[in-house]
Amino acid sequence: MSSFMPLTLFASIMLLTAASVALLVFPGRRPGVLPLLSESAALAALACAMAGVFQLFIHGSGQVSFLSGPLAIVIRLDAISATMTLLVAFIGWIVMRYARTYVDGEEREGIFHGLMLATLAAVLLLVQAGSLAVLVLAFLAVGIGLRRLLLFYPERAAARRAAAKFALVWHAGDVSLLLATGLFFAAFGTGEIASLADASASGLTVTAHIGVALLVLAAALKTAAFPLHGWLTEVMEAPTPVSALLHAGIINAGGFLLIRTADLVQASPGAMAGLVMIGGLTALFGAVVMLTQSAVKTALAWSTISQMGFMLLQCGLGLWALALLHIVAHSMYKAYAFLSSGGAVAAVANLRRPGPIAVPSAAAVIKSFALALALYGTIALVFSLLAGPKSLQALALGTMLIFGVAYLVAQGLADAAPAALTRRTLTAAAVAAVAYFAFQRVAAGIWGHSLPAAPVVGPLEWALIVLAILSFGIVAVGQTLFPRWAHHPAASGMRVHVANGFYLNAVLDRLIGGYRVAKSN
Repeated sequence: MSSFMPLTLFASIMLLTAASVALLVFPGRRPGVLPLLSESAALAALACAMAGVFQLFIHGSGQVSFLSGPLAIVIRLDAISATMTLLVAFIGWIVMRYARTYVDGEEREGIFHGLMLATLAAVLLLVQAGSLAVLVLAFLAVGIGLRRLLLFYPERAAARRAAAKFALVWHAGDVSLLLATGLFFAAFGTGEIASLADASASGLTVTAHIGVALLVLAAALKTAAFPLHGWLTEVMEAPTPVSALLHAGIINAGGFLLIRTADLVQASPGAMAGLVMIGGLTALFGAVVMLTQSAVKTALAWSTISQMGFMLLQCGLGLWALALLHIVAHSMYKAYAFLSSGGAVAAVANLRRPGPIAVPSAAAVIKSFALALALYGTIALVFSLLAGPKSLQALALGTMLIFGVAYLVAQGLADAAPAALTRRTLTAAAVAAVAYFAFQRVAAGIWGHSLPAAPVVGPLEWALIVLAILSFGIVAVGQTLFPRWAHHPAASGMRVHVANGFYLNAVLDRLIGGYRVAKSN
């Protein structure tokens, strides 16, 4: 055992202590001071996370180790783990504060608090992992805790089906990660992540390449990637605090797994290519389906699927610092979105509606994309001159993002659009491009020294980048032109199929016997 002790480790210890009290002493309805104790424990965990950030600034990175060999338990404190610990602790405190009133009076109120605290403790342990053994154990604990939370209303058939599907996909990821751990130990003789990163610098053996493939598979399963995404859209039967913790914290664990093992993953071009393809497809598929959803929480779930796909795409491009920034931003937004979803209908009803949406012509669409790309190119050139050249991967990712802004520009260039709208949409495109490059600099400054730089672009990377840009561009143009043929009967029929995710979830249900599970339980 080393002498360095990360203060962030005490966050998990405090939460586990409070969870034990909840589960053993106050398991039932109206458990006295337990709700206050739960919130206080979450706040104390946040204080430990903040103390860990100060420890990092003062003493630098470090880790504590227990045992050795493949079962080595290593807790690491660096810029990545400190960021994620602070993020998870903050969201956990907000969620536990919200849960105090949300589950007040429920029959199993005390058990709910205990399971939430235990699951949150497991997530905090996961993001501090410095060895593969800790990752395996933490992922397993998170899966067990979340499944119990999804079954908080066990009498609901939909909840039982969602829990069964989640357990199958999540624990398949656990098995994949466990096999990867064994292969890495066989190839390098260690399970410590820092040592694995150093060893991978000289290249990967065939055994290690297979291990990386299993690592990517585990991450894809845990981020609800296409085509095994369906479980994430069915967890709405659980209480809202569970949805908030899942979408703002737990679902990011797959992305964190990739970022934590970035050196290993980037040493395998095939794994990087797989991430680009899986991530890009998941991002586009989730975004298209999300636009057809009428229920607030279901739309948010599809949004999460899309965002996780985009994050996998960033990892596949080697933009690790941007992927971590994406996790932070997505977590903050999704926690707010789910906890405020109860007032979404009233908020929409109170919106001022100035009139019908301006429908752009085909010429306006072409002009809007050209203007948005020209603005983006100009700003990219300015940033390159001021702050140094940008990698091709970063420029490609920004191009995909600017396609979304081009949709707004098209609205402003429509014949019926007022001049003020045109100016505002063009300003939005410029601001988006500036913000992208500015945040990229911030992310590189905070986490860049802890992560590998984007790989050199070869023929395979060129092909994938071109494919990704064309795919995102085609979808963006299609969305922009959609109002011109939205009232066609074929569009109405297509909308039904898209809203149901082309029935992939139903196919998975039949393959795994999800409907039979719901009935038999």
